[in-house]
Formats: sequence, C-alpha cells, structure tokens
Amino acid sequence: MSDATDAQISQAKQELDEHTKKMVQWHFSPETGSPYWLEKAQGFDFNPLTDVNCFDDLKKFPLFEDDELRGGPMRRWLPKGLEGKPLYVFETGGTTGIPKSRLVADDFRIDYEVFSDTLPDESFPPGSDWLMLGPSGPRRLRLAVEHLAQHRGGISFCVDLDPRWVVKLLKKGKISEMEAYRDHVIDQAITVLSAGHNIQCMFTTPKLLEALAMRLIDDGSSIEEAGIKGIFCGGTEFTPQWYRFAREELLGENVYITPTYGNTLMGLACGKPFDPADNYKITYYAPQPRAVVEVVDFDDHTQVVDYGATGRVKLYTLTDELFIPGFLERDEGERELPHEKYPWEGVSGVRPYHVLASATTVGVY
Repeated sequence: MSDATDAQISQAKQELDEHTKKMVQWHFSPETGSPYWLEKAQGFDFNPLTDVNCFDDLKKFPLFEDDELRGGPMRRWLPKGLEGKPLYVFETGGTTGIPKSRLVADDFRIDYEVFSDTLPDESFPPGSDWLMLGPSGPRRLRLAVEHLAQHRGGISFCVDLDPRWVVKLLKKGKISEMEAYRDHVIDQAITVLSAGHNIQCMFTTPKLLEALAMRLIDDGSSIEEAGIKGIFCGGTEFTPQWYRFAREELLGENVYITPTYGNTLMGLACGKPFDPADNYKITYYAPQPRAVVEVVDFDDHTQVVDYGATGRVKLYTLTDELFIPGFLERDEGERELPHEKYPWEGVSGVRPYHVLASATTVGVY
C-alpha cells in the first residue's frame, strides 16, 4: 500500500482537531470533568475550555509526569460524566516501588474493537478461539484479549504469568530459575493447545512465541500444525531481525503475524502491513484520534523531528476516560510518513530510550 494522499491526511487532521476540542471540553467542564484535571486547571495560565481549539493547542499544557499515576486515590481520575459505571484498575510496571495505575471503564474494550477492524478474517477467522499467552494479573492484556476474542465470536484461553517475577529473577542473575518459570508458562500453553479446542488465533510476546515455537519443533510439530493461523505480537524485542526470523524460521508462510506497540495508556498501535520492500522494518501507527504518537526532539519535546530522524516517543491519550496532553514514553524511534491505511504519522524502530536503556531489564516482553 502507498503513502497517504493529501486529502486523507487533511481529513485525519481535521478529525483529530475536532476530537481534541471535544475531549478537552469533556475533561475540563465542571459537569463532566475529573477531580484531577479540574484541580490542575486552576494552576494553568490559560483556560482549556476557551484556549484549546485544535490538537496543536495541547502544547499549552505542561508535560505530563507519569509519577502522577503512582498511588491513589484512583477515583480522582474518574470523570464526573462516567460516575456509576463499573470500573477496573489496570497496572503497568511495578517491578520496584508503587506501580503506575489507570482507572478504566470501557476503553480496553473500545481499543481492541478498533484493533479488531484491522485484522484479516482469513488469518483471524471469526468464531475461532484464542490463546492469550502473555501477562495476567493486574494488567489489561488478559481482559483486553479476552474481549477481542469475544468481539470476534470466540473464546479466550489464558495462561497464568507474572512478568514482575521474571524481571526480579533476571535482575538477580537467576537465569536457570527464569528459564524454569518460562518453561512452566509454555507448559500451560501446550496443555491448552493440545486439549482439542478451536484455537486458531493468539496473542503473545516475541520471547514467548519463540519459546513456544521451539518447544513444538522439538516435539516434532509446529505453530501451524498446532492450529494457529494468526498471531498478534507485541514487545520491545520485536525487532526487524526477529521479525524476519519469526516469519522464515518459526512460523512459515501460512501463519500470519502482525506487530503491535501499546501500553495501558495508549491502547494499541498497529503495524504497517508487511511489504517486502520495507526489508522487515516495523512501523507503528497509533489509534488516532483516541491516541496520538509523535517523535520529538530529545532536547525539546515541543518539536517533532524530521521524517526519518530519531527522537523520543511522545504520547497523547484523548478518550472520555483518560486525558493525557503529552507524555514522554521510555522509548525512542524514527518518525515515519503517514500511510494509506493510517493517514497520520508513525514511528519505526521502537526501542528503549538510550538514556534509560542501560537501566532497563526486559522480561517476557
């Protein structure tokens, strides 16, 4: 597929501007806004209700600090307009100290329904069941993939996996214990796959997919022979080198795999459809207008870098449930042109931000 046309880009920008204004009105109106943002607004040198009329106006807000998401009370994030809805708390991180938390009502369902529309039915057959081979516990992935399966008419089968334990083992250098825990997780997956279910789709991380595929190969089988037709996979280990290895060595030509980039704040960014001309480069596009990703200058987060240049990933979240007007992710990458399927800017080569990379321990992701 080709780059987006000027008309597509212009329409996407107009939709983003309109959505941004709508979300700011929602989050800063006394009738519908959250206690957190209504209190914060009192300290701004501008009025969000009158001075934010397009996406670029979000630059007027100070940079959001993720420490604001550590600890409670969680209900300070609940917009008054959503009071009375059943709520969830999803966590991210938490290997050391208090984890970051997000209050959620329906966003995880909406995010994955939007993502569902990007999946090809021939590889993710409607009505087929799913294996969720990834983190469980307080993370949203388990419930999100479960809803994705249900949305597409299937059932989700989940394993029990605590990624914080994996990271602790790695930090202590207990590699054999980490490998034993990984094998325990893969044992669970093999048990589910061999139990006669209609599992044809799967979510997993690169490390776990590789471990599962190698176990099946050692047993004289394969991912395809286990019945899997489509996989969506996410994690910082999803590099171009690993992408090629997965397609050529682990899966074969009949198993579809699509990379994704996401977290509890963003939702799910989709990968650009595979094109041999890209030489396995992976480009992600955020689910605009609900979330936006920019690639910004390392020293000035208000300035995007040139196309093809490297910068830090900056995230905006714009939903009824959560408003984040600019947050610096712990990732960096290259700024990419809009695409016909996703007519807004993307990011490729996503990897840990170089200043923090040496202090980052990668576990199951």
